[in-house]
Amino acid sequence: MPTAPSREAFRFFHSLRVRWAEVDPQSIVFNGHYLTYADVAITEYFRALGIRYPGDLSRDGGDFFAIKTLLEYLAPARFDDELQIGIRVARLGRSSLTFALGIWRGEQPLTSGEVVYVHADSASRTSSPLPEWLRLKIQGYERCAPQQ
Repeated sequence: MPTAPSREAFRFFHSLRVRWAEVDPQSIVFNGHYLTYADVAITEYFRALGIRYPGDLSRDGGDFFAIKTLLEYLAPARFDDELQIGIRVARLGRSSLTFALGIWRGEQPLTSGEVVYVHADSASRTSSPLPEWLRLKIQGYERCAPQQ
C-alpha cells in the first residue's frame, strides 16, 4: 500500500483547480495529468527560488532532462477539486535533482511521487555537475535538507 507524503516536509505548495478536460470517463483525473501538475509545480518552485526557467538554468551551458518519474495514487481527484501540489528537492546528486511531490485535496493525500532530472551539457547532452549556485539556493530554501 502506498504511503501518504508528510505535508510538514514541504515548504513549497502550488494550487491548481482540476479542469473538465482533465477528467476521464470514470469521472476522475486521468493519470497522465498528474505529471503535468508536477511539471507546473516544479516550474513554480524554481520561480519561488528566484530562478527563471529555462533562462537561469541554461546560463552555464546546461539544461535539465527528466529521466525518471514515479507516481503512487492514493485517492482520485475530480472535476473542480482544488489541489495543493507540494514540491521539494529530496536529493541533490552530483548531476541530478530528485523532486519529491505530494498532491492533496484539503488535508486528504491523493498522490505521492518523485521526478528525477539530470543536469547535462546542452550541446553534447552528457551529464554535468549541478551548478554550485543552484545547490546553494536549494539548500538555503528547503525545510528538510536534501540528501546528498
